[in-house]
Amino acid sequence: MKYISLLRGINVGGNRKVEMKRLKSLFESMGFADVNTYLNSGNVFFSTGEKRNSLQKEINLKLKDEFGFEIQTLVKSQAEIINIVKAVPDTWQNDSDQKTDVAFLFDEIDSAETIDVLPVKKEFIDIRYVKGAIFWNIDRKLYNRSQMNKLASHRIYQLMTVRNINTARYLAEN
Repeated sequence: MKYISLLRGINVGGNRKVEMKRLKSLFESMGFADVNTYLNSGNVFFSTGEKRNSLQKEINLKLKDEFGFEIQTLVKSQAEIINIVKAVPDTWQNDSDQKTDVAFLFDEIDSAETIDVLPVKKEFIDIRYVKGAIFWNIDRKLYNRSQMNKLASHRIYQLMTVRNINTARYLAEN
């Protein structure tokens, strides 16, 4: 089965550095096939016959051994990523006028109710839930008013990993 591993919080502001070549080699050493990385933010494509539930734990342990620090990893099947991206309206873009992101959710918060606890002003943002993710679209002129900048300091942010819509669409198509 084809999977995508989404590493959370690496290579941000020069911290928690993970080299993609080394990351790819690690996944290959774990016996996974068709391993490729995308961008420096920790997106790893791979194939295996293993079940998703056991993969996340196994990958987390190997990452800590290899890089010396914990890296939360969310593993989604290619089909799950495709379903999530299909739910995002085609007109939602990440460009100079609008900002569209997908927050892939860890199981603990994979629920429509998660939207209710986010520290955002929903009158300035179109935010929606689909199994496995929350996604949003904001007019860039209203970004500060939406208070999306408060999300990163919220406790629930630790249980999601965010990609812009361009990256999410690439993950679904490859």
